[in-house]
Amino acid sequence: MKKALIITWTGFQDHELVYPYHRLIGADFSVEIVADKKDAQGRVYGIFGLNMPCHVLIDDFKKDIERYHKEYDVIVLPGGVKSLEKLRLEKEVLNFINRWDKEGKLIISTCHGAQLLISAKITKGRNISGYYSLEDDINNSGATYVNEPFVIDGNIISSPHYDHMGPWMEAALNLYKNLNDR
Repeated sequence: MKKALIITWTGFQDHELVYPYHRLIGADFSVEIVADKKDAQGRVYGIFGLNMPCHVLIDDFKKDIERYHKEYDVIVLPGGVKSLEKLRLEKEVLNFINRWDKEGKLIISTCHGAQLLISAKITKGRNISGYYSLEDDINNSGATYVNEPFVIDGNIISSPHYDHMGPWMEAALNLYKNLNDR
């Protein structure tokens, strides 16, 4: 079975988590959400109050990180300016993303998810999209900022905004197929 992880933090951008979650399930992926905390019902909350299941807490994810490298196929990095400012401080998560990239596994990023790509030090020499306010950050990381509905560079597909969710996720699923047909 195909397996995907969505790595996020409380206060994620609601649209940017819920759409990829359900689109991946619709493409026959098993999807787990990794987040910093959950309520008594096991839910994590977005900036607008949407709640989604939190399958794995960040601390538990870090303890079992090798298993996630071996068993999963895709990671999704949704945006949320406040949540990503906190998540990008988690060094083990950044190391995970860096290693994931070195293994050539698919990374799907949108909006402020680009902050994780930058902090994981995987943007240099690449074309990357992200929220327009991150243009300088992306360029200063050694990447070239591209403002298109989605940008594919190797195993990374990035998008600037939730306005482009449909084309971004369709391209991501096609990229997954292409990466796995090699």
